[in-house]
Parts: sequence; C-alpha cells; structure tokens
Amino acid sequence: MAQTTVVESYSGPSVRELARKHGLGAAGRLPTLPEYTRQLWAYRHFIWEFASAKVSASLGNTRLGMIWQVLTPLFNAGVYYVIFGVLLNTKHGVGNFIPYLCTGVFIFGYTQTVVQAGVQAVSGNLGLIRALHFPRASLPLSITLVEARNMIASTAVLIAIVLFTGEPITVEWLLILPALVLQTIFNAGFAMLVGRLGSTLHDLRQLIPFIMRVWMYGSAVLYPVTQFTAHLHGWKLALVEANPLLVYIELMRHALMENVILAGSPRRLWTEAVIWAVVMGLGGYAYFWRGEKGYGRG
Repeated sequence: MAQTTVVESYSGPSVRELARKHGLGAAGRLPTLPEYTRQLWAYRHFIWEFASAKVSASLGNTRLGMIWQVLTPLFNAGVYYVIFGVLLNTKHGVGNFIPYLCTGVFIFGYTQTVVQAGVQAVSGNLGLIRALHFPRASLPLSITLVEARNMIASTAVLIAIVLFTGEPITVEWLLILPALVLQTIFNAGFAMLVGRLGSTLHDLRQLIPFIMRVWMYGSAVLYPVTQFTAHLHGWKLALVEANPLLVYIELMRHALMENVILAGSPRRLWTEAVIWAVVMGLGGYAYFWRGEKGYGRG
C-alpha cells in the first residue's frame, strides 16, 4: 500500500517529456521533413563513401575503369551519327551537327543513367536497408552523385569535341555549370521518384529502358529541334518544348555552340529549367520521404 502511494504521488516529468528532453522519439515514427533533411546532412560522409564504393565495384574489374564512363556516350554518339546523321540525313539544317548530336547524347545520357540506376535504389539494396539504420534517401542521392562525377569527365570530353569541330570559346560557356547543377537537382528528384515506385512496382525496372527510349526521341537528341516546329503546332508543340530533357539539352547547346536554333528563347529555357529542377527536386524528395518507413519491409 505504501509503494502504491509513492507511485501515485510521483510528480516528476512524464515519460514523453523525458524522451523529448533526451532526443528520443517513438519507434517507427516518420520524422518531419526538416528532421529528415538534417539526418541526411549528418550522413553526408556515408553518401560520399557509398558512391565511391559503387564506382569501384562497377568498374574495378575492367581494364579501362573510369574511361568507360566517357567511351560509352562517345560510342553511342558515333552510332547515332552514322545512322541518323549520314544514312537518314537528319543533320540537314544544323551547321555543326557533330557537337549538336554529342551534346544531346551526353546530356540525355546523364539523366538516363541516373533513372535506370535509381529505379533499383531501394529494391537493389534490401540487405543494406534491413541491416543498417540510415535515411534511405542516401541511396538515390549516392546514385546521383556517382553520375554527377562521371558527367564532369564527360563534359570535359564534350568540350574537347566542341572545340575540335570549330566552335569558339564564348562568354556563354559560363552557363555550363549552372545548367548542369539544375539538371543534377532534377536528376536527384527523379531518382527518388522512381526509387520509391521501383520498391513496390518491380516490373518498372523492365519498362524504364522503353520509357527512356521514347523520351529520347521526343527530346531532339538525334535531329534538329526544328523538326518539331515543322510538324507540330499549338498546345502539342508547347507540350513537347516543355519537355525537361529537351530544355536541359537546349541550354547546353546554347552554352557551347554559336548560331544554333533553339526550342525557345534562352530566358524561357532558363525559366523552365529552374521550374523543373524545383518541382522534381522537391517533389521527388518529399515523395520518397513519405515512404521512408516502408522501405525494406515485406
């Protein structure tokens, strides 16, 4: 009876107050978005090291190693040039078709590789997810980081191609970095979007190559953008020209090449690029965060 009286008369802080005081939370609780962002920042070194490990694992057994990250888009550009530029003569209307084509292939390939790897960001790392506690957005972010590092080397090769084909260095070259930064933000959001979708829709992995192939044909990678204005009008043309990958490709062509016909004015392209980066970056991040507690279950 005396013990009961002591317990009932206890007037100290509640368990909830003690937990809050010492930074403890309920098990299985979804952190708020600001909390989640702080957790990601705390794991920034893990994200970097995980990205480095993925690069070493994917290319460590090849003789050329990192060089393949540059050779792959070069080979693709060579094949596309022979088929579309020579055999189908899609280069008609473009004064300097080789850098025009290579820019499209390199910039589109940047997003393509992020999406193809991002769809398996969760489903391909279930063992790691079930064994360790860390913010799961680290996985698609590390994928984006890997491809961003590869894109730096690819951009250096692209610049060499542009110079070799006679394009001069202009002040617009200063726009290369902000264009790539905006595309990287877009890619990160897209990787998180497909990462969550791919965690439950396992067939999405098989569909992604077909989706990206159709997307490539709609992004003026292999032929002049004037093909759209010649065959499309009204809302159809506006819809195609708002394609985010077309926007990022056109921005890079504008930065690297002179006398190139664009899908719109530079001001409009930059506005659309910023909007796509914000919408996909924040939207993909929030969408992935909402599914945080379900990854690795089942």
